[in-house]
Amino acid sequence: MAPAQKAKHDEPETRRVDAVHIPPRHKVALENMSTQASNRSYRYPDNTQIPYYNGNLVPVGGNGTCYMPQNHDDGHYISSDDGSQTSNSRAQGFQAQYCTLDSSSANCVYPAHSSTSSQSQSGSPLSQQESHSEHAYGSSPSASCVTQVPSWTLKDLENVMLEPDFDIGSPDSSLLSDTALHENNWREVLGIKTWDLRQVIIACGKAVDENACYMDALMSELRQMVSVSGEPMQRLGAYMLEGLIARLSFTGHALYKSLKCKEPVATSSELMSYMHLLYDICPFFKFGYMSANGAIADAVKGENFIHIIDFQIAQGSQWMTMIQALASRPGRRPYLRITGIDDSNSAHARGGGLDIVGQRLHSIAQSCGLPFEFNPVPAASHEVMYEHLCIRPGEAIVVNFAYQLHHTPDESVGVENHRDRILRMVKSLSPRVVTLVEQEANTNTAPFFLRYLETLDYYTAMFEAIDVARPRDDKKRISAEQHCVARDIVNLIACEGAERIERHEPFGKWRARLAMAGFRPYPLSPVVNSTIKTLLDSYHSHYRLEEKDGVLYLGWKNRKLVVSSAWC
Repeated sequence: MAPAQKAKHDEPETRRVDAVHIPPRHKVALENMSTQASNRSYRYPDNTQIPYYNGNLVPVGGNGTCYMPQNHDDGHYISSDDGSQTSNSRAQGFQAQYCTLDSSSANCVYPAHSSTSSQSQSGSPLSQQESHSEHAYGSSPSASCVTQVPSWTLKDLENVMLEPDFDIGSPDSSLLSDTALHENNWREVLGIKTWDLRQVIIACGKAVDENACYMDALMSELRQMVSVSGEPMQRLGAYMLEGLIARLSFTGHALYKSLKCKEPVATSSELMSYMHLLYDICPFFKFGYMSANGAIADAVKGENFIHIIDFQIAQGSQWMTMIQALASRPGRRPYLRITGIDDSNSAHARGGGLDIVGQRLHSIAQSCGLPFEFNPVPAASHEVMYEHLCIRPGEAIVVNFAYQLHHTPDESVGVENHRDRILRMVKSLSPRVVTLVEQEANTNTAPFFLRYLETLDYYTAMFEAIDVARPRDDKKRISAEQHCVARDIVNLIACEGAERIERHEPFGKWRARLAMAGFRPYPLSPVVNSTIKTLLDSYHSHYRLEEKDGVLYLGWKNRKLVVSSAWC
């Protein structure tokens, strides 16, 4: 379902959330409950960390304290259409109830649950490996502040809402009985069906967006319903909850960086195994690489000097088959030069700098007898200038943007529009072909709640696709989702401004940007389409391949996930 249609489809649910109106007297009562909570404290005797995502809620006993990382601010992010943010004081109250991810040596005590997941006794699925990282949130080991876990429960909230003059500003007043609400009638008040996980996820995002008084109760409910080893929606819900917590505690960017190939979350060999697992069980990356390479091979037929400029070369895997294909070309073998651009985030996954990629590709080219040269550019895409590319006269230039251009900031982030600047610079090179592979999603300038709904819709399809390929209790699958997928989810939900790196645009916007830069479409070869269809036959029948106006879409069921196009 398209983003606009999805938002419209969910409108009745969000209206029910909007309709809740609590009179001032009841708001005061809720605040009093929070105040009472601040005078009580809970601690496990040994101060050890307790699993975050697992089964049913168990009250925490004792009279100790809970350690948390310091707040960066007392405010709460509220996003606008242009990606800017304002603050609200609600976050501090929320942090008193949820212990967020801590990278310092101070322990973080979570509310206890009877675990049904496979997680260790070390916090949430993201924080369990993050807890030893290098003070990612800017606090020293001794700088953690002490806060209290609230004692008020959903029953307390219900009692306040049950008072005679509790006002429901909804035309559907039949939700309230003439006498009293039942134990779970607060779900009905918010338009949530019992144990409908998707509705609870949506309601949590709406409550955070509006800084609603019932936000804490909803997130407590969600926490009991999610699991990293459960069904696709349970797993996605766990990471979306992580994103909401990080948003309210201003830790999203540090968490994203720590999961994005930073030590000591995982060794380079472990991280590579997670990436390879995702590469093997889902055709998303193979689809992108195969479609791009097909367009490139078609565009450089007969050329003797070929220069490929890859704006995010990562491991260089895309070019191994290209080297072999060029080496097997009849007649004279061309001279191939590859300029590999990548920032430092991939260094840990590789186990070193770009020289590792150059050595690997050079070794393959040498074994095939193909003349080869590698030009490393250790920089982020928005830092690349013309002089970094070392253009030579007479070479056929190819530029590759595979899952990269959405990381390049545009005018919604800062005064410089690097996204369009890079495209204009590339056009000035007169390339034979430019390949663009991107996720088909709309999260760049969307306000927070619409972006939240789009994230839910997009990653529901992705988690379902992963689910059919690996067992739910597979530890490698859990790690692959955590390091290769969850980091993006957290960044989309928790971060604003320059800290939000994941900024996808639907193909229509990419097409407009490329057209403004002077590009015209380069239709993909029918041979490529046929090859990709054969590839998909080895995967699940729910994958869909659609060709429209020379552009290829890869989808799961009715949701388009990846789009591949070529330009000249």
